[in-house]
Amino acid sequence: MAAADEATQKLQPADPREVRAFAGKLFDFYNGAMVTFMVDIGRRTGLFEAAARGPASSAELAGRAGLQERYVREWLAALTAGGVFTYEPAGGIYILPPAHAACLTGDPRTNLTAPSRLPVLLGKFVPALAECFVNGGGVPYSAFRPEFTESQTITSRTRHDAWLLDGYLAVGGLRERLAAGARVADVGCGTGHAVNLMGRAFPVSSFTGFDIAADALALGEAEAREFGLPNVRFVRRDVAELPAQPPFDLITSFDAIHDQARPAAVLRGIRSALAPGGAYLMVEPRAGSNLEENLRNPGAPFAYGVSVLHCLTVSLAEGGAGLGTLWGEQIARRMLGEAGFTSVEVTPAPDRLNNLFLCRPE
Repeated sequence: MAAADEATQKLQPADPREVRAFAGKLFDFYNGAMVTFMVDIGRRTGLFEAAARGPASSAELAGRAGLQERYVREWLAALTAGGVFTYEPAGGIYILPPAHAACLTGDPRTNLTAPSRLPVLLGKFVPALAECFVNGGGVPYSAFRPEFTESQTITSRTRHDAWLLDGYLAVGGLRERLAAGARVADVGCGTGHAVNLMGRAFPVSSFTGFDIAADALALGEAEAREFGLPNVRFVRRDVAELPAQPPFDLITSFDAIHDQARPAAVLRGIRSALAPGGAYLMVEPRAGSNLEENLRNPGAPFAYGVSVLHCLTVSLAEGGAGLGTLWGEQIARRMLGEAGFTSVEVTPAPDRLNNLFLCRPE
């Protein structure tokens, strides 16, 4: 009887008001996608910086930025309709309000244009991901390079410039230990900007960045040469096979563990590679391990979407664990404990997006 009642409920027509409301929400999604592309164009071309200098016509703004007026005019129309610009039709003048300019230009702590690059890049993989839904497997990390490397460079540089030295490292006496001299490894270092920032800030410590992507490591090496850092080196290696000797006093990872095909092996390797009294700092997205814990997070749709389009699939492509971006604090604590970390202190990161896991084996 219960099954019949359920079938009857499924056949009941939808409330037309609810249909209209949800249709409107869907079109909000589609509008937002197009605005995202326009934001990325503005970020790439310097249009936001030009617009922040003051009200302008499309021709004036194109002149400031050295761009083609017709394209600029249509771009302005899209972003005016999207609520980014205001418009004075009498003079054909476009205005970027100061509060909007603060989010689109300047200080990396408030400039929110960098994330626009990810949907533009990851959207290319939607057809391949749809095939994975049918056949399993995943899209390998190599398929995302070099574009993903470049995108992550922009995003991670912004984050690390703003928060690394005075935020992420401001726990557990890490700054003091680095100032006194320590052997440090960064696991899944990507383009190595965090390694280089630490190397420059703490010259008596030594730093090694480990990553599997040669193109990313090359960028890190080039920056280390530019900074003049004799205490920094980069090694291409699967971080699930981290060398245990010589041991490290501090190991870090920044937004890297949830992407791994073998995250448990990576965490065990990190534990084995620590010197007595050493510490592991893991920075991962702030989230719970249960969906219901994340539903009130306004960034959750973005994070779960990025997970489907990148973080999850690069792990599953290697037959991996497929933790996903928002694997959450509970699973992280369990896996850290299983890896041999008996002390795990979790602190909200000052960027309000991540958690800092300070882990010790004793």
